[in-house]
Amino acid sequence: MKDWGRMLWLGLGLALGVAATLIGYHANSKPALAFNDRTEDYIMTTGSMTIGPNVTVDGIWILDYRAGKLLGTIVDKATGKIHAWDEVDLVKEFNIPPKQNVHFLMTTGTTIRGHTALYLAEINTGRIGIYGMAPRGDGSIVIRMFDRNVFRRMPVGMPPDS
Repeated sequence: MKDWGRMLWLGLGLALGVAATLIGYHANSKPALAFNDRTEDYIMTTGSMTIGPNVTVDGIWILDYRAGKLLGTIVDKATGKIHAWDEVDLVKEFNIPPKQNVHFLMTTGTTIRGHTALYLAEINTGRIGIYGMAPRGDGSIVIRMFDRNVFRRMPVGMPPDS
């Protein structure tokens, strides 16, 4: 009889613990608004973008170190299709001399005028750029720079922004 009582209390405690965990987990969970990942010569991040009244899509950004390119596209949520990609030449955009050892960081932020805001920094030059991406009428994508700045002085031998 004592064993049944202990088993009952153990089962009740276990059930209450699981229930409290599930309630607490769902009450405090928030959806991920952006995700970043990197491997070897590539960085990828995502962010949401407004393309019309009450219409949002996911923006995908990929930084390709080997080619020195920033790529961007959007995913149509209704069809699950990826739009055409646009690209920016980061070597020209950041005025990076050939054969330099570069270290980029990037993440998305809140939407700027309907565009997925991307913050892209190059550590060695101390430069940072804010980019946006939007669909064109023909279904392609356009990436544009909103602003760029220097967050610290550049090392000796690095050319200034043009």
